[in-house]
Amino acid sequence: MTLNRPIRLPALPLLLATAFAGPATAESDSTAIDGPAKESAVFGGGCFWCVEEAYDKVEGVVATTSGFAGGEMENPSYEQVSSGDTDHIEVVKVEYDPERVDYRTLLYVFWRNIDPFAVNRQFCDRGRPYQSAIFPENADQRAMAEATRDAMAERFGREIGVEILDFTAFYPAETYHQDYYDKNPVRYNFYKSACGREDRLQEVWGDEAEAYAMP
Repeated sequence: MTLNRPIRLPALPLLLATAFAGPATAESDSTAIDGPAKESAVFGGGCFWCVEEAYDKVEGVVATTSGFAGGEMENPSYEQVSSGDTDHIEVVKVEYDPERVDYRTLLYVFWRNIDPFAVNRQFCDRGRPYQSAIFPENADQRAMAEATRDAMAERFGREIGVEILDFTAFYPAETYHQDYYDKNPVRYNFYKSACGREDRLQEVWGDEAEAYAMP
């Protein structure tokens, strides 16, 4: 999954996923609910396996799908995106019940599951696919996203690396990427630990690290 890691684990997620997870398709196996109440949000926080795990813990989230956004190529493959040539970012589409959880809470979870200062990387994963980003789907989402970014800049007193980008399209990743953390826990946890994600989140956020609800 990585382009150029600071630790010597070259393309570890890609190797793990392709070696053990079976053939790829462009479908998602996430479960969603029916009905008009469902809303969605799109976040890029580095490795989409980890972002998916974080949002699956949030009460009121009814489906998560790993995929890609931000580039111009239609229906890109994981290999095309990870090459860095498509300008896509690894993202997770979060479908949620607004009567049980609001977008502001989803933003709270987003921030506390990323390194907010990193640019074109997250943890050991480097390159454009791992840029942290928020893709607002409407004006209200954009206003809240910008407000939280301003709040983070004020809180930490330094520049924030998260981009807020126009949402144009979401393309689901191959099936073997969906729910990877749950289907392949040993390999996933090895990757997550070796990548230094938990240690860095603790360093930045302390007791707030890896939050899945607002206090």
